[in-house]
Amino acid sequence: MPMDWILLALGLTLLLAGAEMLVRGASRLALAAGLSPLVTGLTVVALGTSAPELFVSVGAGLEGRFALAAGNVLGSNIFNVFCVLGVSALIAPLAVEREVVRFDVPVMIAASLACWLALADDALAPWECALLLAGMAVYTLTLLRRSTQGPGSLPELIQQTAPPPPREAKGLALAGLMATGGVALLGLGASTFVDAAAALAAGMGVSEALIGSTVAAAGTSLPELATSALAAFRGERDLAVGNVVGSNLFNLLVVLAAAGLVSPAGTAALPPQATFDLPVMAAAALLCLPVFVTGATISRGEGLLFVAYFAAYLAVRVAIDLGLGWGLAVQARALPVVLSATGLVYAVALWRCRGSLCGLGDDTRRALRRVVVLAAGLVVILAGAVMLVTPGPGLAAIALGLVILASEFPWARALLERLKARFAGLAEQLRARKGPRRP
Repeated sequence: MPMDWILLALGLTLLLAGAEMLVRGASRLALAAGLSPLVTGLTVVALGTSAPELFVSVGAGLEGRFALAAGNVLGSNIFNVFCVLGVSALIAPLAVEREVVRFDVPVMIAASLACWLALADDALAPWECALLLAGMAVYTLTLLRRSTQGPGSLPELIQQTAPPPPREAKGLALAGLMATGGVALLGLGASTFVDAAAALAAGMGVSEALIGSTVAAAGTSLPELATSALAAFRGERDLAVGNVVGSNLFNLLVVLAAAGLVSPAGTAALPPQATFDLPVMAAAALLCLPVFVTGATISRGEGLLFVAYFAAYLAVRVAIDLGLGWGLAVQARALPVVLSATGLVYAVALWRCRGSLCGLGDDTRRALRRVVVLAAGLVVILAGAVMLVTPGPGLAAIALGLVILASEFPWARALLERLKARFAGLAEQLRARKGPRRP
């Protein structure tokens, strides 16, 4: 057991060192080849910062350990939102750029819900993996198009320039060696890390999925934690948020899809991942929007709440894997509890933002309000669809969701009016069939 922990730490060290070498070497080569700093940041640098998750998950997939690979992705996204943002906000309140709220966060929410839907049947089909990769391509192309609208249209993380390109043959050779060495260290580190994680799970009597969503997720997310915490400490308060959002998108649309495509033993996910990890991961993404919108900052109080959420998730996840009664009870009710709690947070955010949403202009306030209303309505409707096993509460929740949407969207109002007219027509037909009332 102690040797497994030593090998796990060694594998993690190799992963982090390899990712750093890959970013430094490949970014210099990309700039020397004529790529702009923006394109280099969107491709090479973005890939390098998420390389530990990518290599660990793909390595686990190749070894037929998809539960470990999926646990690493889901746990990393939960860790990024609740722990990375929470700890960074405790250091200093984090600023949230307007474009991140209006574009990147909704894309992260959509990607989270798409992955939840894809894994709802406890497996990930090849065509679903291809769709996720296509989503990342579309997102990257959209970022490139937005870059032509001015420097303020992208998060500062994307605008950072890579190191200056090498000019001499010696510098090019050194950059090539760094990139090659980085890839080699990542491969060796991933193999060591995955084997140690599997041995650790067997030795502790827990599932590989639990090790993936806790130990592996926290370890491979250390670059994001270090980057965001350092950015908050230096006063670069908007860098931390962009770092987390970008990392979560890459994990969902590239890492998970790549692990699914290379897994020879299938992509079966364990029940706790489908019934607990996925709803919590989607809720973490959904909770970002109201927290980011209210005041355009993540306060220390909200950061403390995020850290508390992560501690609660960790406790419940361990209890589920150990078969403890209270943990299994939470798992059985995870979906309605998570949806209800998320809907409540959105309702509070709407109340806090009423009238003077974020102190922004009328058009921006209306756009943000529409996003929040849309998310809140869809969450309530989804909760109603889940509760349709008991038709009364389920239909009532769906109707409530339509009412929420109708407060802001004309199409929802029109749909509500058509449904009312339809039900009125059905009631009239029923009365006509019964005939006139007898005196």
